[in-house]
Amino acid sequence: MIRAVSGMGFVVVLCSAALAADTRYSLTGENTKITFTGTKKNGKHDGGFAKLTGTATITDGNLATLKVEVEIDCDSLYSDNEKLTAHLKNPDFFGVKDHPKATFKTTKIEKADTVYHLTGDLTMLGKTQSVTFPATVSVKNGTLTLSAEFKIDRTRWGMTYGKGMIDNDVAIKVVLSAKQ
Repeated sequence: MIRAVSGMGFVVVLCSAALAADTRYSLTGENTKITFTGTKKNGKHDGGFAKLTGTATITDGNLATLKVEVEIDCDSLYSDNEKLTAHLKNPDFFGVKDHPKATFKTTKIEKADTVYHLTGDLTMLGKTQSVTFPATVSVKNGTLTLSAEFKIDRTRWGMTYGKGMIDNDVAIKVVLSAKQ
């Protein structure tokens, strides 16, 4: 009898898992914008990445289940200065030839008042570091929107060029609007 109840419980668990509905959103450079601002004593430079691919998945409409996986094409990097763009692609910064992709994958999401705190693994230059940032997230009429602004310390990934002349903290902005 105990064995039958355990077996039935197993079937119930399997059926419950099968009923969980994942909503998946495809992320592209068209619907997901990742931009950055680097600063120095006498100014700043803006840039971003034009190409990326990835997915965002939400289970049963619960935003606290959000999972994001993104692969960024580092060769699509651009800035407000053509010469700087070329320099950012060389080994002093992104080393695009040896590290053509950067990735981000969420590991945890927590709701705090009106925002969510996303934690994930950011891999650049072959180094993976955990980052946490606040984001506003919503789903309305089949469209997932996410907006985040935060800073990362570029030296955590080995970008040390210009230390003392270029600020280590780089402002990142992510704006996502993906239809189901």
